[in-house]
Amino acid sequence: MTQPTVIPRLPASGGTSEHLRTALSLATQGVPAMPLRAGKMPFGNCLACARNACGGRPNMKTPGPCACPRPCHGWAAATTDPQVLDSGAWAPTWQRAAAVAYHPGGAGVTVVDLDDPAAIAWARENLPATRTVATTRGEHWIYRGTMQSANAVRPGIDIKSLMQYARWLGPGAGATVALTDAVRALTVKEPPAPRRASQTLSAPLSGQRGACPHRTPAYLERGIAMAEQSIAAASSAVHATVYRTFLAVLSTHGRCGCLTETHAARLFTAAQAKGESARHCTDAWSNALTTLGL
Repeated sequence: MTQPTVIPRLPASGGTSEHLRTALSLATQGVPAMPLRAGKMPFGNCLACARNACGGRPNMKTPGPCACPRPCHGWAAATTDPQVLDSGAWAPTWQRAAAVAYHPGGAGVTVVDLDDPAAIAWARENLPATRTVATTRGEHWIYRGTMQSANAVRPGIDIKSLMQYARWLGPGAGATVALTDAVRALTVKEPPAPRRASQTLSAPLSGQRGACPHRTPAYLERGIAMAEQSIAAASSAVHATVYRTFLAVLSTHGRCGCLTETHAARLFTAAQAKGESARHCTDAWSNALTTLGL
């Protein structure tokens, strides 16, 4: 199956028969589709597959050797086969369906699920603009390419791509752009700190003088301010939040030579105000530089 690089423009679903029509239309574009029950949840295992008797895994993240025609493995039930989608065995499921979902990874895309206005504001400052789909409370930002899925990578932000499903809410607007380091960095966990790391910050990015993408100096200032706010708002997993924030700032602003020791010191101050040591701040910054190859 040839995977599309852009989610197709199709009518949004709006009724039981329309759900099936939407799923079939998605399937013709190479987008694996599946029904959702009320509450935006996939349908449960069928009787033949109860307790994963068919060989599927308990976490429902990988399909087993099951040939059952009904959706029974969460995201893995999504299919591009019109004969399966429109089969008589699936008819009862479509009659009870409340929405249509698709498997982003199977369609060759990644969905950044922004669940509230604060998450959207952060994304606008830190992530490249791309195709946007309005949701009930926020937005889906769709990027070309696949990556690891993860929940709660930041407050109000989930990543849906491989081994995950996303609700189909229409084609959205804007051009779909390729995944960047700034998006991939959201799921990166901090590596172990080097055994010997300097506890003082040298010039953070000496020698980096790439093309500057900033429209105005205020763009960088807003990015640093948002990073400070993200660290200050962390109520748990402070270590990981500090590292991810450093990684996001460096992936966005680290290659053009605009970051200075003053900017880095502001981030270190925010981290230390949350209880981080100077050594951990230096280690996290150094690890982020290494991860990005800076």
